[in-house]
This record gives sequence, C-alpha cells and structure tokens, in this order.
Amino acid sequence: MPPSQSYAVTIVGGGLGGLTTALALRQRGLRTIVLEQAPELGEVGAGIQTAPNASRILLGLGLRRQLEAIHTEPQDQVRRRWHDGAIIAQLPLGERVKRKYNAPYWHYHRADLHRVLLDACLDGEGVGPVSEVHTSAKVTEIDRTDPTRPVAVSEDGRRFDADVLIGADGVRSAVRDLMGLPDTLEFSGEMAYRALIPGDKIAADPATRFLLDRLHSTIWYGPDRHLVHYCIRGGEYLNVVAIVPNTLDVEQTWTGPATADELVEAYSGWDDRVAAMLSKAEGDASKWAMFRRRRDPVWVDGHVALLGDACHAMLPYQAQGASQAMEDAAVLAEELGGVTRDGIAGALTRYVGRRAKHAGMVQDASLRNKDFYHLPDGPEQEERDRVLREFNGESDVSYDWLWNGTPLNDPDLESFHYPFGR
Repeated sequence: MPPSQSYAVTIVGGGLGGLTTALALRQRGLRTIVLEQAPELGEVGAGIQTAPNASRILLGLGLRRQLEAIHTEPQDQVRRRWHDGAIIAQLPLGERVKRKYNAPYWHYHRADLHRVLLDACLDGEGVGPVSEVHTSAKVTEIDRTDPTRPVAVSEDGRRFDADVLIGADGVRSAVRDLMGLPDTLEFSGEMAYRALIPGDKIAADPATRFLLDRLHSTIWYGPDRHLVHYCIRGGEYLNVVAIVPNTLDVEQTWTGPATADELVEAYSGWDDRVAAMLSKAEGDASKWAMFRRRRDPVWVDGHVALLGDACHAMLPYQAQGASQAMEDAAVLAEELGGVTRDGIAGALTRYVGRRAKHAGMVQDASLRNKDFYHLPDGPEQEERDRVLREFNGESDVSYDWLWNGTPLNDPDLESFHYPFGR
C-alpha cells in the first residue's frame, strides 16, 4: 500500500549517505527533512570511488545524465610495489566492468557528486515531494514523548518532528549517542593523509607525467603503509590518500592540516616517483585519524534508525564506506516506501535484517585488509602478491560478491542498463 503524502522522515546528516537517502525516499513519495550541522552543505575537497554496487544505486535514482557530466572513468586498477614501483597486477576496468556487472566503476570529486545529489533532492521537477534542507542544525536531543513521532531538537532550540528519524550523521553520530546505544568506536592506530594535486603539475614533471598517460586507479603496497591515487575531473586533479601509522594526538583532535613535506617524509625510501608526486601537494592537504565501529546489528529503536557510518563505519581498505551507505539508503527507501505509518517499525526491522550482515562483512573485510595491505617484505608479502595477480578480490570478499547484483527486491533494471552514454 503506498504511503500517504503526510508521511515524513527526518534525516540527520547532509553528506552523501544522507542525501542519497533523502532522494531515494523522495522518489518513493515520502516527505524528507534533512538536518545538517554545518553552516553550509558541501563535501571536503577529495575524491571518491564508486564501484558498480554504488553506481547501480545512483543510476537507479535517475542520475545517469548528471553523473556522466562529472565522472572520470579509470581504465585499469594497478597494484605496485613500494620500493621500485614494479607492477604486481593490473586489472582492466572501464568497459570490462560495465559489461560484467552492468554498472560502471567511476571516480568523482566529492563536492561534485554531493552537488548532483543535493540538486536532485531540491529539483522542483523531480519525482516526489521536494526535500526540505536545514543547515546550522546540530541535533542535541531527540524528544520521543510520542514514540511514533520522534522530534529532532537542534542546538538552537528548533524542533523537527516526523514519523521516522534517520541518523546518517557519520562515524561520530550524535543520533547514535542519543539513542543510548553502546559505544562501538575503535581507533585503528593509523591515519590518512588526503591531498588533491593539480593535474598540470603532474603533467609538467617527466617523473610523474606517466600518471596521466592512461587513467588508472592505483595502490602502492609497502611495510606499515600504503598509497592510493586516481584522477578526478578528467585529470584536473590527482586525488591522493596515503595511509600511515598515526601521529595525531587522538585525545585532543582527530584531524588537522598537513604539508607536502610531511607527505614526502612519510614515504621516505619509496620509489622516487612517489616523492615527486607527493611534493606537489598544495595548501589544503590534511590528515585524519582513522576510526571504525565494531560490527553491531543494532541499528533501530522504535521509529529511530541509523544508516551508513553511524552504524557500520569501516576502514577505507575496500573503498566501500559511502557505497555501503548508498546501498542502505536504497533498501531503507524500498522498505519505508511500501508501508503506511502503522508499518514503520516493521519496515525498519526489515531494513536492518537486509543490510546489517552484508555491511558487517564489508566492515570485517576492510579491517583485515589493514594487515593484508601493510605486510613487511617476505614470504607473506609474496603470497599476497600472488593472490593479487589473480585479482578475484582481496583478503576476504570477492569483487563478484561485492560488485554484482543489487540489494533491492524490485530494482528498476532499465535505469542502469548497459550500454551507457545513450
């Protein structure tokens, strides 16, 4: 039975997961209120990878035209050794992925993808009620006097009531804390440097020009650390994520600015081309202590539920954090979009039943890749490299398992049917 137009959902968090949720719910006919604590909606200056499982969700939301305008498509996935840059393995992406999985592997600037989702939520010509978006709306209380009408209360006293409240507010979720759920946050002992390097600087240096010869998604493996880079905006920037042992005082802060000199020093002794690349990082480089949540299937309490990093925050060693949040969003919308108010509790229970085990397996695989990526040179590293050459997957889950199929019971197959570019 379709829901009535008075059925409303509040989403706390206006990031990629929150906006995908708002759009998916909107297209099911639900009214959505997005609350973002920042004064402006936006995303950090960094790249994001969407493997076929995430692309399939975004294309199914009718965003193909918008995504084709902002994406960069890597042609290969390349794995390299730390000290000499020797290629361990190379897997074709591009057309091969679209044919095999019926959805693409694309890269974006996070801000570009965020803008596409926000515009779709606010588009007056779009399907369903236009989303209502509030900034500077830090949620500090949930009033559940009426358990079927949870009220999100902002720091400045505004009250936002709805039939459902979804916490899509990240790894340090306020909604999770306000639900009184156990603290499952764990520190990894590592941190990530993030930087965007202008493509023209990469192209001007003979030592790094090869990075633009063909669009790759590249991982360098070394003892205790690794390095990921890929192009976004068609080569306007090289996005770099460099994982190293943590030096931040996580008791005081979990993020801070970084310099090119720090990045170069962190990879001392690596292939000279790594230093040549990292030395070109500019002023907005940053470093982030990396946390995860222990696997936990409790995401719901009455008409309040969690989504994305709020319930299954994972380390970035499967590049699946945002992708799993997008899968959550699609399943949640399918469940809530098929019930009236009386069926909300059951719909939320089914949502968790369909998502918690799957997301938990990706969490676990991401954690195990922490050691898999950072092996010292020796017999274990040699065996790992043999596994990578076969390219069926990494430590725990295969690409076929991760990228194939859809989490939806009733997908709109026409929305993401190959070939693309029609």
